[in-house]
Amino acid sequence: MDFTQETYNLVIDSPGRINIIGEHTDYNNGFVLPTAIDKKIQFKFRKNNSPSICNVYSANYNTSFSFDLRNIKPSLQQWENYILGVIYEIQQLSNKLEGFDCVLESNIPVGSGISSSAALECGLAFGLNEMFNLKLSKISLVKIGQRAEHNYVGTKCGIMDQFASVMSKAGHVILLDCQSLEYSYVPIDINPYKILLLNTNVSHNLASGEYNLRRQQCEDGAKIISKKYPKVNSLRDVSSEMLLEFKNELDTVTFNRCYYVVDEKERVLNTVEALKNNKLNIVGKNMYKTHEGLSKLYEVSCPELDFLVDFSKNYSKVIGARVMGGGFGGCTINIVHKDFIEQFTKQASEAYFKKFNIKLTAFEAMPSEGTSIVNN
Repeated sequence: MDFTQETYNLVIDSPGRINIIGEHTDYNNGFVLPTAIDKKIQFKFRKNNSPSICNVYSANYNTSFSFDLRNIKPSLQQWENYILGVIYEIQQLSNKLEGFDCVLESNIPVGSGISSSAALECGLAFGLNEMFNLKLSKISLVKIGQRAEHNYVGTKCGIMDQFASVMSKAGHVILLDCQSLEYSYVPIDINPYKILLLNTNVSHNLASGEYNLRRQQCEDGAKIISKKYPKVNSLRDVSSEMLLEFKNELDTVTFNRCYYVVDEKERVLNTVEALKNNKLNIVGKNMYKTHEGLSKLYEVSCPELDFLVDFSKNYSKVIGARVMGGGFGGCTINIVHKDFIEQFTKQASEAYFKKFNIKLTAFEAMPSEGTSIVNN
């Protein structure tokens, strides 16, 4: 199969995302504040005149695989399941798919917590929707990506990553209510500061199992609370006062998990008001509080992430930092004065290498447009 011919007539860009605040709240039906960024996967599509044979090539890894639309089933290769999962979910809604070729190339750092997986799912779904005129709505594409991850990859993710990848608007963050899926765009103007991501380049292999465990612990806590308060369906419906009533009924770990989520729900709304009123110092303080909760109560940080967040506190020109994404590695998100980015990156890199003997990678992140057509 020659993937080098330049005969692809549909090109799609599908971005990664950052999340300003609201971590591990999406699967608890809470609020999140994400946006797509200027790091993306580019997809090139063409129909190949076969009724059912599809070929997908990854330029980054110089690897490809083929499958038959009449026989979609999970693969032993994890990255293939993101693709196959999307195909399977589309087939539950439409019978219009035919054979196609797809080349994808990414500049999203894998394992950095900026959701290359959602970009992969959503870019594929978006492109196929366009090429085969499936007439699926944007929100359907979001849900297809999420279900693919649940059913084929095995991560019971919330909806934030896919939503941000598809629905984002340049220069804005999205206040998303993960319960109703109501959303609003909040302008983000943080000048003279910029968003800097510091990638630890570690990935502690706890992420998927521990992620699903956290979700279960939160659900267990909500279930116990609902015995006294029947209207509680998730931690979204729990206030701090209600939770404190159950301090002796919940084991310490479950209480801590719930406490973090209930606290974070309020922090997101507080941060939105701060952004609207240009109170960036409050945004930064809230980010530090979120990190503390994720590290001490939710326990999804790691020594490398904690080190970088603590290191940032030495500098007045860094106003906020925290772990971003699922945790156990990946990036810290930092709000840094634009004149200090180069110096801060250099000093953080040196200190980090001295401590862990690991090289840091750093990149700025610009709030950007969601998944879109480059040309057609």
